[in-house]
Formats: sequence, C-alpha cells, structure tokens
Amino acid sequence: MNIFTLSWKNFFSKPLNVILSLLLFSFGIGLILLLLRLSEQIQTRFEKNLANIDLVIGAKGSPLQLVLSSMYHLDSPTGNIKLNEVRAFMNPKHPLIAKAVPLLLGDNVKGYRIVGTDTSFMSLYELKLAQGQLWQAPFEVVLGATLAADLNLQLGATFYGGHGLVHDEDQLHNETTPYKVVGILAPSESVADQLAICDKSTTWLVHEQAHHDEHDENMKQDTAKELAVTSLLIRYRNKTNFQALNMPRMINQNTNMQAASPAIEMNRLYALLGVGEQGLRNLASMIILISGLSIFISLYNSLKERRYELALLRVLGASKWKIASLILLEGLWLSILGALLGIVLAHIGLYWASHVLQSNYHYTFGASWWGKYEITMVFVSIVIGFLAAIIPAVQAFRTDISKTLAGN
Repeated sequence: MNIFTLSWKNFFSKPLNVILSLLLFSFGIGLILLLLRLSEQIQTRFEKNLANIDLVIGAKGSPLQLVLSSMYHLDSPTGNIKLNEVRAFMNPKHPLIAKAVPLLLGDNVKGYRIVGTDTSFMSLYELKLAQGQLWQAPFEVVLGATLAADLNLQLGATFYGGHGLVHDEDQLHNETTPYKVVGILAPSESVADQLAICDKSTTWLVHEQAHHDEHDENMKQDTAKELAVTSLLIRYRNKTNFQALNMPRMINQNTNMQAASPAIEMNRLYALLGVGEQGLRNLASMIILISGLSIFISLYNSLKERRYELALLRVLGASKWKIASLILLEGLWLSILGALLGIVLAHIGLYWASHVLQSNYHYTFGASWWGKYEITMVFVSIVIGFLAAIIPAVQAFRTDISKTLAGN
C-alpha cells in the first residue's frame, strides 16, 4: 500500500473529528470567498455605471439617494425639478459642460424602470442596438437586453407602464397610449440592460394622459405647462477646471436644486459597506485559524494514538521521511477538501445572492467557478494544512522505534 492510499485511509479513521474540522475550515474559506466575489462584482458594476459622469443635479434631499436613483436605479428619486431651472445646463454651447443628459423617472414595466431621456443617453453609456432602431416618436421605446429577455418582449410588442417603481396591477396607466418596442439594446453590463428607454416627451405625455379628466380640462393644461425632469447627468468639458469644480457648491447654495458628485458619494458608500465587510472577513479569518488549530489538535492526538502503528511501519522498512510525509499528507487532504467544499459553498451563496439581487433590483451577478480568488484560497488552504501538520510530522519523524515497541 503506497503512502497516498494509507494517508487517505487514516484520514477517515475518525470521521467525526474529520467532519468537524472540515466544516469549520470550509465555512471560513467559503465566507471569505463569497465576500471577495460579491465585493468585486458590486464594485465592478458600480464603476461601470459611473460612465464618466461628473455631477448629478436633482431636487433637494440626500445626495447619495440622488446618485443611487439616477445612476444605479436602486432608490427612489428625491423629487422633480422644473425644466426651466436646468435648461441652461443643457445648452450645447455651455463653456463648462460637455454633455447634460436629462432623466425622467417614476414609472415601471413589471418592476423594471422606464426612463425618459434623449438620445445622448446612448453615447453616455456607449450603448449599441442589437435589433431595431432608436425611438422616432412618442411612446416608442428601446429595451435593455436583460429587461427584454426577462419579460420576453420582442420588436413590435406593446405594453402599458405602471405608476411608481414597484409593479402594481392597480397602478397601470392602461388609460394611456401603450408603449411600442422599436429597439432592443445589445448587452452592455451596465444599468441600461435593465431599463426601458424612451424620449422624455413620452413621459410627459403619459402623465398628461394619466391626469386628464374629461370633466376638468384645466388639469391637463396645467400639467402640460409645468414640464419637469427628475435629474440631470453632467459630464464636464474639463474635469480640472476651477469653475467646474466649484459648480456643485454654487448650485447647492444658490438654487432650489442640489448637485451631487457620484465619485464622492460612492466612496462614502464603499466606506460604510467596508466596515461590515471587514468585520465579516475578520470573523471568517478567525474561523479559518480555529479550524487550522483543530487540524493540528486532531493530527497531534492521532499521532499519540498511532505511535505503535508508525513504529511498526518503520520496522517494515518505511523511512523517517515517509512517516513524516504520511502525517503531512493527512493535513493536506483535510485542507484541500476543505478548500474545495468552501468553494462550492461560496458559489451556492453567490447564486442565492444573485437571485435576491435579480428579484429585488434586477441586477444579475455571475462568476466562473475558477478565478484568481479560488486559486488563491486553495493555495492558502494548502499552506494552513501544511503548517498545522508540521509539528505532528516532526514528532512522527523523531519516533524512537525501540522505546515505542517496548511500550515506553
């Protein structure tokens, strides 16, 4: 029987101890790997959706809420602002602003958000059409790839939008003109994948029709007069220009609107999330260390019980190095199996988290089974298993045959 087969059989000689050590080790590895994977994908998505946007202008309120609702579509808008108040920022000849993209939010199609904007939104996120064309008239809409696939909407399909950001059959605008799908975007791995995008005039018309009462024509007229947008996405001509850098403060102090920097707000969010994430990483690291200690204790106790068996192996011709290698292999078996089980647990957790995010926020996360983090965790596991087994292996190497067989 070779050393690998023998170490494998010895490994399962005490299944309860092995299972406990294996579960502890795999849970720690799995938790750290899950946190690393989620953190990487969330940060990648957030950075992708920054789209080189320097400023978001909207109604007074929380600046983080303004950024999350306008750029990531993860929160409710802070309100609306009058079109006349932001018209100057939309001037193509503005000396400081290279691009100003208006957004009108507030409606949804089965939980996916409908965004009224203009064609500059396409270049902002570098979007490309997979099918059809851009909107040419009111109530024509272009769908993101994820939305179109999930709702099974094809070119030419029609649907009614619903009031609010959460799907509610009682809030459908079925008294208005239905939207017609004229284009479907190619996947972009940005927030646009989950949006229904139309011209801003469509959003105004939807709400004009929704508020129209045949007994009160004045309501229709007032609604048409008070055109509004939810927010404005700004990209500077020169990011280092002093006047551009001073623009947010001027807007916040001198207008009824607020200006928020996406980079600053997202850094604040990362800082808040980082505290909890670091705490979980520390907990997982402690679990791994405890499991490493458990491996050491298990091997050390096993060595004391198997001294006679190991001495017999020496008598049968096994060298000191072979005996020491036998103990090391047992530690490595435990660490490698723990790492593999941890990877499985991490990806189960990632699948569950992806399902939750998809259901609640329509964000999809996916990960290959093998990447840099998985390889790193296997390597770390092997090192921990080796270190946990090194002292028992040295003890086995120093076993005195004659004293052991004599019962001393």
